[in-house]
Amino acid sequence: MNSLLQEKTVASDESACMTPSDRILVIKLGALGDVILALPHIRRIVAAHPDASVTLLTAPEYADLVAGEAGLAVTAFRRRGFIEMSRLLAWLRRQRFGVVYDLQGSLRSRIMTRVSGARRRIGRRADTACTDAPAVAGKAVHAFDELNRLLECAGIEPAVPHLDLEAGAPARQVVADWLRAQGIPQARLVLMHAGSSERWLSKRWDGKHYLELAQLLEARHCRVIWIGAAADRELNRRLSSVAGMDATGAFDFRQLVALGQQAAFAVVSDSGPMHILAAAGLPVYAFFGPTDWRRSHALGQAGRVLTNPVPCSPCHMTVCPPGKRHLCLDAISPADVVARLEQDGLL
Repeated sequence: MNSLLQEKTVASDESACMTPSDRILVIKLGALGDVILALPHIRRIVAAHPDASVTLLTAPEYADLVAGEAGLAVTAFRRRGFIEMSRLLAWLRRQRFGVVYDLQGSLRSRIMTRVSGARRRIGRRADTACTDAPAVAGKAVHAFDELNRLLECAGIEPAVPHLDLEAGAPARQVVADWLRAQGIPQARLVLMHAGSSERWLSKRWDGKHYLELAQLLEARHCRVIWIGAAADRELNRRLSSVAGMDATGAFDFRQLVALGQQAAFAVVSDSGPMHILAAAGLPVYAFFGPTDWRRSHALGQAGRVLTNPVPCSPCHMTVCPPGKRHLCLDAISPADVVARLEQDGLL
């Protein structure tokens, strides 16, 4: 991976021997789940340009996730501040990209696409920044399918709806060592992520419900592991003090895939870990209420969505109004989840 400043030096050397048609830019800044969902499409773009230099512009926190992807150079962009944005726009002008694929579709990425000066600019929806874009899709179209529409517009074969995120031997060894150190190498593992983005508190199932579910599962000889990042630390500390084991911050992206490959199933919020665990191939049960599961569910997991269909859902509100009592999620009881797991033969 190159930082933006490092990439400036490298690009100036390469530009002397490359024409704009040889240089392809893919923009996918975040969030975590969106980057994971876009991986099959990014691979299609790389395959469609076998003789070109393909660069992915993403956020620093996701660079390790895509590092090592065949045929793909990665440039990280820190998304905060006017100075950083100004540097990026100047860098984009110098690169002389021939084609830009804007897989993000935000105002910021559209500005980047326009400023690039690329001859062909493919976006998610019609905009003056783009030369090509698919027709407007309905709101219920899954994000994966929306990106496939972009590929089709560019004349590229659609991606297959299957996530393949290789853990790798080093990651598997880290997980094996951790499980051994915890004394649970042979336990029936259940992964749980009770958190969510701090700006999306409405995505969280009630913490007391999560705790009761963990206790019910452990009573059935499962070993619950609470996963998450630094923002989940306090929540996981409180939950694990009563039931389950705290693994907050213990694993990176690929190690979490390796851990998922050792688990029986997962119960999570609508979050980045939901997509990572789906890429591991295990059954992932995810709570959806304020967001539209038809658009955002993990690939291959549509049949495992946990939601309570109330008239106000999906509302896309980050905090549920008190009068609504968060019924889209909190009306789902731990017993309901256990019954569903029994029905699916996992308990």
